[in-house]
Amino acid sequence: MTSRAVEDLLRTLAPQVLGVLVRRHGNFAACEDAVQEALLAAATRWPTQGVPEQPRGWLLTVAGRRLTDEWRSERARREREVAVALREPAYAGVAPPADDEPSTGDDSLTLLFLCCHPALPRSAQVALTLRAVGGLTTAQIAQAHLVPEATMSQRIRRAKQRIEAAGARFALPTPAERDGRLRAVLQVLYLIFNEGHTASSGGDLHRVELTGEAIRLARQLRRLLPDHGEVAGLLALMLLTDAHRAARTGPNGELVPLAEQDRSRWDRLAVDEGVALVTEALTWSPPGPYQLQAAIAAVHAEARSAAETDWRQIVALYRVLAAVAPGPMVALNQAVAVAMVDGPRAGLALLAPLDADERVTGHHRLAAVRAHLLELAGEPAAAREAYRLAARRTTSRPEQRYLELRAARLGDRRRPGPTG
Repeated sequence: MTSRAVEDLLRTLAPQVLGVLVRRHGNFAACEDAVQEALLAAATRWPTQGVPEQPRGWLLTVAGRRLTDEWRSERARREREVAVALREPAYAGVAPPADDEPSTGDDSLTLLFLCCHPALPRSAQVALTLRAVGGLTTAQIAQAHLVPEATMSQRIRRAKQRIEAAGARFALPTPAERDGRLRAVLQVLYLIFNEGHTASSGGDLHRVELTGEAIRLARQLRRLLPDHGEVAGLLALMLLTDAHRAARTGPNGELVPLAEQDRSRWDRLAVDEGVALVTEALTWSPPGPYQLQAAIAAVHAEARSAAETDWRQIVALYRVLAAVAPGPMVALNQAVAVAMVDGPRAGLALLAPLDADERVTGHHRLAAVRAHLLELAGEPAAAREAYRLAARRTTSRPEQRYLELRAARLGDRRRPGPTG
């Protein structure tokens, strides 16, 4: 099995193994550390030695042995009774080393709510979810957040300590607790999906393992809360956005903007499911930000070509979204839609206030949208500089290449569209 296949398998197994150990022992921090060591051992050995017949049982055994060793060491340091340690079997804390025990089901959703505990700041919730539920290494999470690995390791360690100090239980929260935590869960899932849809750094535009995991967890959440409009809206938004994936890159991995995509390559099953979800949810649920974003994505998806896009409907939806959930990224996207209806100058006017908003003023997306609108407005020199500025600001190599290409091609008659 290739290293990539092993990595995918381990990412799937990680929350399952962690769920079994935490359910048994309750010590989330120690169990999570043990699972990470088991994953590292598997990633090192399996590509060359082969995947064991029962990979989940193998990980349980190795992680359980790590827990046993750690707890024995603690007992020794604290001078606990030696007799207790001597009576423990070699695989204490783990069922027989195979998958003989009845499956406890998928604990990913329980882990997700635990990682989104209100005692944690949002950055720690995202990092811990990516590691415990998404199966990413600390190094991968650090790269995605553009921070040193040591910094991310410390952030994750503090997050686990806070969860332990808060006395969190390994169980789905009660309805009262769940309602208070749901907003964080939805936002974390959305952030994970976005990181997979357009990786913040590296040579690949997509990280399918992240989008796939976010969609899988959103489906589980919808099964748990079938009558929650925003849960349905988030799942619809993910499906409609991910439906473009095959058309978003060219033969050499280059980014293809929304207006230039071959729509026959869009995943029509995902489009149909997403449109049905958001249409049905909006009939009985007050429109929230995820439903409104999904409705906008549905308008794009239902247009047979870029030229047939109902931009007036999109502008109207953005107006509602800006009232429900105002923010710089909403304003940025609204400016693009307004430009398509009222002309690029109108869009540029909406961008002007964002220059003073520290949340987005240094973001490459602001420079990229301004470049696009300046080009449409017939200002090639200013557009070229804005494209170059955006290219310098992004850490995604596919986006960087695309923006540099746009700057170099301003002499062409073709006009690029917004990325999607």
